[in-house]
Amino acid sequence: MADKRMSEDDVVARLRSGMTIGIGGWGSRRKPMSLVRAIVRSELRDLTVVSYGGPDVGLLCAAGKVRKLVFAFVSLDSIPLEPHFRKARQSGQVTTEEYDEGQFLLGLQAAAWRVPFLPTRVGLGSDVFRLDPSLRTVTSPYPGPDGGPGEELVAMPALELDAALVHYNRADERGNAAYLGPDPYFDDLMLEAAATGGRFLSAERIVPTAELAADGCRHSLKVSRLMVDGVVEARNGAHPTSCVPDYERDEAFQKEYAGSARTDEAWAEFSAAWLELPDEATYQRKVAAR
Repeated sequence: MADKRMSEDDVVARLRSGMTIGIGGWGSRRKPMSLVRAIVRSELRDLTVVSYGGPDVGLLCAAGKVRKLVFAFVSLDSIPLEPHFRKARQSGQVTTEEYDEGQFLLGLQAAAWRVPFLPTRVGLGSDVFRLDPSLRTVTSPYPGPDGGPGEELVAMPALELDAALVHYNRADERGNAAYLGPDPYFDDLMLEAAATGGRFLSAERIVPTAELAADGCRHSLKVSRLMVDGVVEARNGAHPTSCVPDYERDEAFQKEYAGSARTDEAWAEFSAAWLELPDEATYQRKVAAR
């Protein structure tokens, strides 16, 4: 079995400007932030980011890495609207494609199943059609319950990804991974929606496969090695987002980060202190010293 361990910088070296990149997690929860910070340090640009967004989206927008954003929401949870995302959207810095949370899920599922779209009632009668005139409906080929014409449904297009980045609690060197918190989110679909060669996972700990199965998490082994091309051991790698039960959200740090959206000077100060660092190890040492 292949040993797929690599560093954050190894992952970024496999990405290219202009790619469509899915980022796992949910809001400010279990985001692969060590990988996001590596992108911020890199020369990558013009990215399309697909995310149930949190500080991953805000950081990449503030760093000028994003051309287009595909999202269902962008929130810091305890701070309802991500301020750097708000700034980027209001200024027209990024183009956007906005979906209902359920539509977003079905877009990932369609890409994972390698079909062009999935039919759904989600979005009918809503403003998503006003926000995205390219959305289409389809008519069911089967009669309705009264024997009449088939039902009109939304055709949710596949959200195809060039690459996906997710963070888990535990993984082995081959890419099998388990979450230990209350929610898997949709990280497995992110990985399955991505092209082979672009599926990357960071984890709090890389453990032997036997320990992974014995850690009380057999039921939560949502990710298999067949879905992963690279594994990064990244302790505290979701910081400042939560990665329960390993740690909760760093609310004080998140508040400081949100405050950096107030002015260009505040962002420059935050960026110099926390992002313009040689590597993730330096970032983690600074976090530990706080």
